[in-house]
Amino acid sequence: MKLIQLKGLVVLFLLFSPLTQAQSVELIHNVQFGQTSEQVYNTLKDHAGTIDLVNPDTPRFPLAHLSEAHLVVNNLVINERRLDKTVFTFADDELVYVEAQGNVEKVFQEARKDTARQYMGYTVYFDDLLFIRSDQDRAWLLTPESVHPNLFTWNNPYLEGKDEEIPVYEASPEIPSWLQMGASIEQMRPSLEKAATLVFEEELDGSDPNAQVQINAFGIEYAGFPRKIEARFGDGKLNVVWILTGKGEEDRIRQGLIKVYGQPIEIMEDWEVFENWTVLLRKDKPEVLLLTEELGQFYKKDYFNK
Repeated sequence: MKLIQLKGLVVLFLLFSPLTQAQSVELIHNVQFGQTSEQVYNTLKDHAGTIDLVNPDTPRFPLAHLSEAHLVVNNLVINERRLDKTVFTFADDELVYVEAQGNVEKVFQEARKDTARQYMGYTVYFDDLLFIRSDQDRAWLLTPESVHPNLFTWNNPYLEGKDEEIPVYEASPEIPSWLQMGASIEQMRPSLEKAATLVFEEELDGSDPNAQVQINAFGIEYAGFPRKIEARFGDGKLNVVWILTGKGEEDRIRQGLIKVYGQPIEIMEDWEVFENWTVLLRKDKPEVLLLTEELGQFYKKDYFNK
């Protein structure tokens, strides 16, 4: 067995130039990421049909630590074009995520001169972190922090339903029973496809000597939110799983892991270790890492020097 380099940011993020939370939401009246809900409301109120602010009692959005809020805007007019419905999502009262539906191509693409990339069915303008799904008539404007957990694959339920129709996601951080470490890729494919809303498989580039195939599964409910998980297979067996999370929810996930697995057996600057080195909370990049018992013991000795 060889030591691999632990994964950093999602590979897709490498396509994008560095941005900050002050990034402008281009084409939306110069709204800025990082602004408060009051600031965004005051900017948009003269350009919209109706605006409603929703404050869920319990934060579940991955970037939110203490609170989340959603500003639901109907009939937002931008340069004489109208978006049917737009939701501006706030984590601890800072704008971090925007999703729109209805007439998005005319609003966001018609006047653009730059070239988009195609990724997994999305049209992507990486300078603005703008994702568009023409078949869904939806658009997402993201920050680097919301790209990491692949939030362009999440459909904000406040874009479609009333408060009583909002789904309640599985809250436990316990590893789902169907996710069997060491199982064959033939066994895991149907389980991943059943649990996910979107799945695609890729051959790895050889930089990880312990894995040759990765199944990317989106929309899997874990710890209160639908996630992307990256299931890696070495010699046809599932040996590594990355569950992508957000920094704002780190303490919620930690407390959930403690409730399920007990206190961490190791606490380091960037890692907390549970369940005999098979469940790890990563803190420098917000993720949960699952390992087989064999690989967990290998990393304990050869990577963490424990």
